[in-house]
Amino acid sequence: MTTLTPRDLGPDEKAAEMSDSHDTGSAGGAGLPAATAEAAAPPAEPVRFADRARQHSWVPISAALLTALVGLSDVTAIFEAGLPNKLHKLNYLVPGTLANVTRSADVIIGLMLLLLAHGLRRRKRRAWQAVTALLAFDIAIHIFHGQRIPTTVVTLVLLLALLYFHDEFYAEGDPRTRWRALWVLGGLAAADVVIGLTYIMVARGLAADYSLRQRVQEVVYGLVGVSGPVRWVPEARGDLFDILTSALGLFTLVVAAYLFLRPAEPRARLGPADAARIRDLLARHGDRDSLGYFALRNDKNVIWSPTGKACVCYRVVSGVMLASGDPIGDPEAWPGAIGPFLDEAARHAWAPAVMGCSELGAEVWCREGGLTALELGDEAVVNVADFSLSGRSMRNVRQMVNRVAKHGYVAEVRRVKDVPRAELDRIIETADPWRGSHTERGFSMALGRIGAPGDEDCVLATATQDGAVKAVLQLVPWGSDGLSLDLMRRDKGAQPGLNDFLIVETIKAAPCLGVKRVSLNFAMFRAALERGERIGAGPVLRAWRSVLIFLSKWFQIESLYKFNAKFRPVWQPRFFVFPGTRDAPRIALAALEAEAFLVWPRLELRRIARKLGLTGPRRQPRAPVPGR
Repeated sequence: MTTLTPRDLGPDEKAAEMSDSHDTGSAGGAGLPAATAEAAAPPAEPVRFADRARQHSWVPISAALLTALVGLSDVTAIFEAGLPNKLHKLNYLVPGTLANVTRSADVIIGLMLLLLAHGLRRRKRRAWQAVTALLAFDIAIHIFHGQRIPTTVVTLVLLLALLYFHDEFYAEGDPRTRWRALWVLGGLAAADVVIGLTYIMVARGLAADYSLRQRVQEVVYGLVGVSGPVRWVPEARGDLFDILTSALGLFTLVVAAYLFLRPAEPRARLGPADAARIRDLLARHGDRDSLGYFALRNDKNVIWSPTGKACVCYRVVSGVMLASGDPIGDPEAWPGAIGPFLDEAARHAWAPAVMGCSELGAEVWCREGGLTALELGDEAVVNVADFSLSGRSMRNVRQMVNRVAKHGYVAEVRRVKDVPRAELDRIIETADPWRGSHTERGFSMALGRIGAPGDEDCVLATATQDGAVKAVLQLVPWGSDGLSLDLMRRDKGAQPGLNDFLIVETIKAAPCLGVKRVSLNFAMFRAALERGERIGAGPVLRAWRSVLIFLSKWFQIESLYKFNAKFRPVWQPRFFVFPGTRDAPRIALAALEAEAFLVWPRLELRRIARKLGLTGPRRQPRAPVPGR
């Protein structure tokens, strides 16, 4: 790990620091001019990433722990024997309801506090508002009960502490998350009522002929754990109904609370205006970073420097504000984009992180944000002028390429703009089933689309046999004289070695395309794999290499290294930048999720309908036109 010392800022950097307006891309990806952004931004003092060093890190941790303990105490209170006489004396005011209401309210508050504790840990303002309100209500219930004095005292102390340290909980939320939670709450509640009414109709255990209003009232009361007007014969059916409705109500509450409190993730969308500006920066400064073109992914947002000379493209994944590669644009203006990026992360309590930046990029990130850099691996870059299949070291590749050619495979390497649209559509349709999974892998070195309008300078390499496409490679522009490998797809039943064949043919055709360098895949922990197999390697290095080989069963660490090494590339280090070890685990999980190595299960009704034959086959969507 490397922590870098501050250096003097350039003139553009000083001007960027003096500017108060942050030209920040919205959730839709559209960048605002300085004047517009200044008018749209709230006049209140913004949260700065640098201010986090002056905060009390123990406050959110302690508040979250105490909130969870109070919530657990409230949940377990349901097992206490009976209620005090004071409560029973008032029960005649609301017959058959008051005892159940107070017990249910205590349990519901406890569950809500348990869910909100994580939000407090992440300094969420909404969580703080909800917890303070719930604690006040909880104290009132405890006083009304007249028991559980120690818990009441702890709850009161916690409430006062939260009010005193209210400035520690500043993180903003996403309005879309809130509205979605309300929609889900309403939808699930309606479904719960339908299920409850269905049970009443099917069970046929009612003591009398109750009206529809009374039945609905029974279901609604049951969702919050309260007895309604309906009486059951035998009572066992009523007990089962109470269990059913209480479980449905609890499930609805937990799901809605999770959606309301989960880390805010703005809808990532790179708008045409931002895409056009990014393309302009890439045309002027794209030679610096082979990952620059991947900033044009459609699922990214963008933050601009005040001068518009640099930007950072990112995506929020599980509370991590994840960027990839170096900032786009003039390196002298990078700090002007990095500062607003870090401030945006601090404003939402997101953990900032950067995947796969260069050594220069890591230096600037560490200098401007006080972050930590870890060498993550190496990028394989082939210099076209130095590449040759001759020699003993290239024998395996040479034999593989010759074997593929003898089986009748023919390669064709063209710019996307030179491929007829009808042929391009056929290639896309043919290659789509070869993905192997519904989720496309890649984030830092993947564009996420093939032959889309606006990507005319991308290179498409195809391998055909008897006129049928068997493998496809797409490479994106790297400045004016380079290419970066984007995707490799092949027919699983085709001849092995097709990817090697296409890479070699692409390098051979590079001079005709004006290409001098080709960036291949990224090899994680390459240095450890290479040095760990050498004679004389120490036990620690050998053990680390063994761990990497074991993990390669799931993450292709060793296979990607060996695949890249076959072409004798120049290795260029890439770095992973993050705040510190405390945030490292969740940042690592977010990175795996962004790269689609970790895919959480989701209920996709459209896919289920396709499998049941209720809808037609999935069509390859036409990619939108970024920057056009």
